Amino acid sequence: MKLKFLIALSCLISIQLTSVGSPFKDELPADRQATKETVKLYNNLKKLLKKGIMFGHQDDLAYGVGWKYEAGRSDIKDVTGDYPAVYGFELGHLEMDKDENLDGVPFEKIKSYIREVYERGGVITISWHLNNPLTEKSAWDAAPGTVTSALPGGSKNDVYQIWLNNLAEFMLDLKGKNGEYIPVIFRPFHELNGSWFWWGKNHCTPEQIKQLWQFTVSYLRDTKKVHNLLYAYNTDRFASPEEYLERYPGDAWTDFVGLDIYQRGNGESANSQFVADIDKMLTNLEGIARDRNKIPALTEFGYNAVPDKTWWSNVLWKGIQSHQLSYVLGWRNAGFNKNNQAEFYVPYKGEESAADFVKFFDEKRTLFQKDISKEKLYK
Repeated sequence: MKLKFLIALSCLISIQLTSVGSPFKDELPADRQATKETVKLYNNLKKLLKKGIMFGHQDDLAYGVGWKYEAGRSDIKDVTGDYPAVYGFELGHLEMDKDENLDGVPFEKIKSYIREVYERGGVITISWHLNNPLTEKSAWDAAPGTVTSALPGGSKNDVYQIWLNNLAEFMLDLKGKNGEYIPVIFRPFHELNGSWFWWGKNHCTPEQIKQLWQFTVSYLRDTKKVHNLLYAYNTDRFASPEEYLERYPGDAWTDFVGLDIYQRGNGESANSQFVADIDKMLTNLEGIARDRNKIPALTEFGYNAVPDKTWWSNVLWKGIQSHQLSYVLGWRNAGFNKNNQAEFYVPYKGEESAADFVKFFDEKRTLFQKDISKEKLYK
């Protein structure tokens, strides 16, 4: 009797194991047919939450303050001796069949940087400030009716599908040395609770943007067979979990829940307010992530020109240190324009907050490239 029971139990375990994906069904991402490397990244990033917070930077390898397209260079590396762990890239204007993105970086260079990052074990995230499909003007052209025009049955759905074809072609051209597809954290329709983009709050209903999100994911995944994407939903500042989830497309359509936040004011009062704001929002974000089995991240942050030389240790770290986040992504270092106006969000060598950034870098729970290369996130 005991032997029969053990045989039956063994068969049951075998059936359960063979019917499950890789390695457990509840650990597959939103794309249930995601590539092996994408599934591994998803699971390993969940495990990494207990170790620390990865630091990321937009366009880190492409340019920095006072330089552009110098092989191997990075403002982060110039300051710390190491690269960031997460690398952000932008695909705006890909939909328009342009050779360069809206910041002037050639798409072929972006592909090359992505392959470089993947080979050293870094993490890639992509945003898309896509033009308005109704007017074909910029993402900031918030014409009424744009979202409905892009939906199935809308007057510009055929245009939007062509744009998604371009996006799919780009994603499917990202391959490692063995021909495997390179995983990407894709962040469409970001800051959708604001109203500065055509997909924003004042320009469509919650149901309409949910439908557009779901159509986008379904088209890429099911029609174009793109299976190397993890999908990140993110808002701008939010007051409550209810506000955050108002436009959330559903658990079946997302892998990350994120937040974008910038400090605008200067001085001690503004610093304290930023710490309080980010702490409260991240607490809510972590709760949402736990409830929905998602990965939380600070998908974009910044304090332009970092006018406080101790901001990294006394403000940003103070606001995030008690939280479990996958990563924080500083925005791009565009440098100085013709009028000598600065746009940079992480320090460069010689910048006055650089020494404090090294203190931030030295924190046990901040993770940079060398830290995560050891983790072998794609295996």
